[in-house]
Amino acid sequence: MRLWVLLSLLLLQETLPHVIGQSAKSKRPKEPGENKIKPVNKKVKPKIPKMKERESADSSLKSQSILTQVMDKGRFQKLAATLSLSAGQSIELRCKGSNVTWNYPSYLDTFKDSRLSIKQLDRYGQLILANSTAADTGEYSCWLQLCSGNKCRKDETKTGSTYIFFTDKEELFVPTPSYFEIVYLNPDKPAVIPCRVTTPSAKVTLHREFPAEEIETDGTDIIYDVKKGFVYQHPTSDHKGIVYCKAESQGAPQISIKYHLLYVEVPKGPPSTTIAASPDRAEVSDSVHVICTVLGEPDVDVTFRWQYPGQEPERPVSIQNFWRLINRGTGHTTRISKSVLLVEDFEARDAGNYICIAQNLQGETTVATKVELN
Repeated sequence: MRLWVLLSLLLLQETLPHVIGQSAKSKRPKEPGENKIKPVNKKVKPKIPKMKERESADSSLKSQSILTQVMDKGRFQKLAATLSLSAGQSIELRCKGSNVTWNYPSYLDTFKDSRLSIKQLDRYGQLILANSTAADTGEYSCWLQLCSGNKCRKDETKTGSTYIFFTDKEELFVPTPSYFEIVYLNPDKPAVIPCRVTTPSAKVTLHREFPAEEIETDGTDIIYDVKKGFVYQHPTSDHKGIVYCKAESQGAPQISIKYHLLYVEVPKGPPSTTIAASPDRAEVSDSVHVICTVLGEPDVDVTFRWQYPGQEPERPVSIQNFWRLINRGTGHTTRISKSVLLVEDFEARDAGNYICIAQNLQGETTVATKVELN
């Protein structure tokens, strides 16, 4: 038994160094990622964005601006909602696309200003405004036109706009061609007093001429929008009168032009029309006046058309159209539009029905009267 134990110990002594050596040799530095489990043919589910993320992505696609400003050394800058430049600077804007339409302050077209240049090149539309003035302050926008034959429509996904302030310390208010403007107060829509400023940081207040006082703007019923002016959200007859704006910005305050606020209360719809002939029984060689009259809103245009007995054989008649504002009392103002048809040297062929067709944006009204030969 003792002999067997001694033999076992000797055998174990020879084996241990070999096993320990193998263990030591196997402990080498691991390669990076050696112990990581590599997936085999593992299916990865695509990440589905949350609803808010998808909505923001969609809106960003819809609102992608194609408008850029050309800077110096060929650099381009995407434009924010507003931009401030000093009056006198020139600016170049570009819109990507092969068929671009532009919108800009309308007076540049009215006066056919040579400082404005618009070109369409192969890949973009170009607008250049040289030697800017405070009067150039306003919104500049562009969009891509999609055309099929002679019909074109605006591509709502490819647009761009910015409101540019051309600051001028001598002209805090955007200049206007007149010194007095009429603003109509309609009870069912906001009214705007367009005293816009060229410096967005200017402090602007609204004042009544008589009685002389500052009009409080509470931010609810009357608010100031730097791009529009003062906005009466719910006009009433109490707001009528003459007002002006005052602006201050690091210097003496400046006064705007005056605005005459007229309250309007006329039902909307097709023209309210009447017709009358004088005389309605005429002798041969008489002069006959047929008058078509419309009462309507002060800022709504009316057009007139006539049908009369001598029209086919081209009977010569005289037609005059005109309009004026009338005060109906209690501060209410109405526009009276008239069309007067004059028949001179009345003849038998002129007797019959005289028809007037008055039309505005809401529709048309037809009225008639008869003129007889006496």
